[in-house]
Amino acid sequence: MPRQFFVGGNFKMNGNVDSITSILNNLNAADLDPSTEVVISPPSMFLLLSRQIANEKIGVSAQNVFDKPNGAFTGEISVQQLQEANIDWTILGHSERRVILKEADEFIARKAKAAIDGGLNVIFCIGETLEEREANKTIDVVTRQLNAAAKELSKEQWTKVVIAYEPVWAIGTGKVATTEQAQEVHAAIRKWLVASISAEAADNTRIIYGGSVSEKNCRELAKQEDVDGFLVGGASLKPAFVDIINARL
Repeated sequence: MPRQFFVGGNFKMNGNVDSITSILNNLNAADLDPSTEVVISPPSMFLLLSRQIANEKIGVSAQNVFDKPNGAFTGEISVQQLQEANIDWTILGHSERRVILKEADEFIARKAKAAIDGGLNVIFCIGETLEEREANKTIDVVTRQLNAAAKELSKEQWTKVVIAYEPVWAIGTGKVATTEQAQEVHAAIRKWLVASISAEAADNTRIIYGGSVSEKNCRELAKQEDVDGFLVGGASLKPAFVDIINARL
């Protein structure tokens, strides 16, 4: 079966009760591509609100989760707490956490294992900085980040993972990888899946693109063989998010 197209909306540290309610009411009322899986990720304090408002066709994701079940970890959130809120996804490894908060590959991989062991699905973010791209280290960087996860996850657990390739230099900058650049890296990631996990994982794992995705560039990106959807930042806060969800219509 073909891989189901996937569009995630990462609200980051944006929104309030009124704006998030408005975004979700707009999505509920919109004529969304029924063949596309849609998951939105609001700030943690709005997860319960979002799950209450969003219809059953829209998934809700946390933006992070900790690798321990409970304890003296101020400011963190656990897998069980998310499950009690009926949240079944989490974003992990976003470059803002890797770069700003200095989260290591191994720590992110442990969080992915804890999330999946506890029943969550994971949007696993990888990507290179501008300096790494200019040094022709893109594939080395993304495979290093994936190798950390491969050490923690069983082959079967990759069915719970959506890989999000997000070049750091394209996030929030207005710059976007060309369709050729995105396809090249996505193809390399799929090749890595064949070699490091299994041919079945390579066939079935969705690899989505993130980094200044908009209603203007999404359709061309969606045509690429190994681009299975998008992780959208700022544009997910706007009505144009509907156009991105419907990129293949």
